Amino acid sequence: MTEPEVDYRAVFEALPSGIAVLNRRLEFVGVNDAYARMAERDPEELIGQYIFRIFPDNPFDSHGGPRTVGASFRRVLANGERDSLPLQRYDVQRTDRPGAFEERYWSIVNIPLRGPSGSVDYVVHRVEEVTAFIRTRGAAGQGDRGPRELEGEIYMRAHELQEINERLRTAHAREREVALTLQAAMLPAPRPVSHRAAVRYHPAVGALNVCGDWYDLVDLPRDRMAVAVGDVVGHGLNAAGVMGQLRSALSAASRATTGPAEALEALGLYSRSIEGAEATTAVSAFIDWPAHTIKYSSAGHPPPALADSEGRVRFLDLATDPPLGARLDHVTRPQATARFTDGSTLVLYTDGLIERRYEDIDEGLSRLASALARHHALDPDPLADVLLSELLPPTGATDDTALVVLRL
Repeated sequence: MTEPEVDYRAVFEALPSGIAVLNRRLEFVGVNDAYARMAERDPEELIGQYIFRIFPDNPFDSHGGPRTVGASFRRVLANGERDSLPLQRYDVQRTDRPGAFEERYWSIVNIPLRGPSGSVDYVVHRVEEVTAFIRTRGAAGQGDRGPRELEGEIYMRAHELQEINERLRTAHAREREVALTLQAAMLPAPRPVSHRAAVRYHPAVGALNVCGDWYDLVDLPRDRMAVAVGDVVGHGLNAAGVMGQLRSALSAASRATTGPAEALEALGLYSRSIEGAEATTAVSAFIDWPAHTIKYSSAGHPPPALADSEGRVRFLDLATDPPLGARLDHVTRPQATARFTDGSTLVLYTDGLIERRYEDIDEGLSRLASALARHHALDPDPLADVLLSELLPPTGATDDTALVVLRL
């Protein structure tokens, strides 16, 4: 049976709510009939116009409408998350009397619309006018209160909700700052190791999805090194605390065990005693320069990328097991060995570098392989910067990222 085709344009036009699609410059690129009617303009008059030129602030009695709605647009573009506003008073300039404004009330939701690269390319601006409802309620009589009094009370309630939202955002920003400070204190400071390496930690932009990622490099005897990255489920202060314990434990296990699988087994057993460590992912690699080998093991983590001196890239994905704490019983973790040639580059990273919502992880891995193939000849420090620049969304990632680049 053939599924009927849906005319999405017709659905868009038939929606009873006013819908506008804005680009990153907040210019109209599409509106439906309901939105055009509310705007009291033909769609052709809106397309290509900056929204706050069409709907400017009321200079005589500003209630902060453009500022509040503009802040919502900026949050959506930065965070890639839906933003619902409390009831807004937003006065509208009359089309028949320029400079004259009418008091109006609106229910507004702004929704991100992602492009092929995974970044937010557009904002869907859903608007419903509730002015008539407020006036009808007032006209029906609410005790001795008239329409203007009822409107004023609703406006005050909306501002109270708005103030609560702002306080929550301020509290979140403070928690984020404290968590990032704790994260920086717990991650090892970049220091000289026996071979050229670069490390980066890149926090999520404008969100609390920070402080669960870590990296570690450990020099071992006989010209060997253990390198690892990991990702704790969760965010904020709790994730930073769990991260610090697991990073220290894996660093110690790498010094006391014979290989990455054994080190991750020890970490998995230790993680059972830490609340919040469940489902943590990690990958560990032991590099032996005299033997030109990499022994590696992964606990549910994205595979390391290895580029040879010619720029050919392969992923080390032959020793993957579930995340820490995913099994009730202890099971020996797998381990694999890869050979490398002089001048090769090893890249370990967390999922913030490659994963995007609504996208298969293979697309992110392909982007990483392509970028590494093009830039593999760079030294580790500039290569790390280039990878972050090319692979993270231009508006900032919604998850934090740890990155290690090592020249072999």
